[in-house]
Amino acid sequence: MPGPLAGIKVIEMVGLGPCPFAAMMLADMGAEVIRIDRKTKPGADNPFPMLGTKFDVMARGRRSLALDLKKPEARAVVLQLAEQADILIEGFRPGVMERLGLGPDACLARNPKLVFGRITGWGQTGPLAQAAGHDLNYIALSGMLHAMGRADTPPSPPLNLVGDFGGGAMMLAFGVVCAALEAKTSGKGQVVDAAMTDGSALLGAMMYGLRAFGSWTDAREANMLDGGAPFYDTYACRDGKFLSVGAIEPQFYAQLLEITGAADPDFAKQWSQKRWPELKTKFAALFATRTRDEWCQILEGTDACVAPVLDMAEAPGHPHNAARATFVEIDGVIQPAPAPRFSRTQAEAGQAAAAPGQHSAAVLADWGFSQESIETLKGAGVI
Repeated sequence: MPGPLAGIKVIEMVGLGPCPFAAMMLADMGAEVIRIDRKTKPGADNPFPMLGTKFDVMARGRRSLALDLKKPEARAVVLQLAEQADILIEGFRPGVMERLGLGPDACLARNPKLVFGRITGWGQTGPLAQAAGHDLNYIALSGMLHAMGRADTPPSPPLNLVGDFGGGAMMLAFGVVCAALEAKTSGKGQVVDAAMTDGSALLGAMMYGLRAFGSWTDAREANMLDGGAPFYDTYACRDGKFLSVGAIEPQFYAQLLEITGAADPDFAKQWSQKRWPELKTKFAALFATRTRDEWCQILEGTDACVAPVLDMAEAPGHPHNAARATFVEIDGVIQPAPAPRFSRTQAEAGQAAAAPGQHSAAVLADWGFSQESIETLKGAGVI
């Protein structure tokens, strides 16, 4: 595959959520990522039944090698692959890879330049390191969940974008690429410990700074960026659809007032925080007078900082997204395209997700295993 990471070889120990997302990012950028799948499919209680099908978008662009890691021969295969890899990523609880004999010490002994990336919720160390958890728990601990939602409701789960993907997978991908760059100079690999508690806290760097400065309160819906400000919120339109309004700067706010015809003199009090609840009520009444698309006809593309709140069925068809090819279709499944964009080494989304073990023999052959050894592994039930 093309892309800025072409030539980089990655081993992905298949898990759920953030590790596959990070692997997808690396594959999108052109790295050769080999998925080490379980030899058997997840049980009937699996909450994600699309895994291993073309709808498993986060598994795109990689070939799959299915191994029975209970067998020592399978673990030997992973170590032999690690000798040739630049990066290995895994998302198991601390100690699982070590108990398999595939921890950082074992892998780095075979390949001192290997970058060993680990993604967990709580991190590899600390009193909670061995506890179970999910995205919501990790962002709760980082202080970020408390800041999300309306004043009169409990904190609102922001899907699993902040912990699993933003504070987890993206930090892992960034970390292993940083370490791989450093290894080219030092000749030494290292372990990257990506924790979703750490990453989601880092995503809140600006808010922590504002709070220390005295410009952010712990009350929800009371700050400029949490829905407290009338010029930074979403509003229902006449048809029940929504507009997002983000006119923070005075010149943008002035254009919002001009285009919408907001003539009430109270709207001029943009930064009078005590008037914000009253102004939000006035804006709500104003935006309820037209449909979402009617407002977009006069507001989209201006400096009023307004955009329609699209659902996932609508988003791919929006003219801006269509012009930038923000979404692609792979094997009939519409999905987000790789990001960011590059002027010379443009990335491309690879083929649809492979079934577990779909490429086992081909992967081993390409990574230097003889046909005889592949047949032996097949006969032993290792692959």
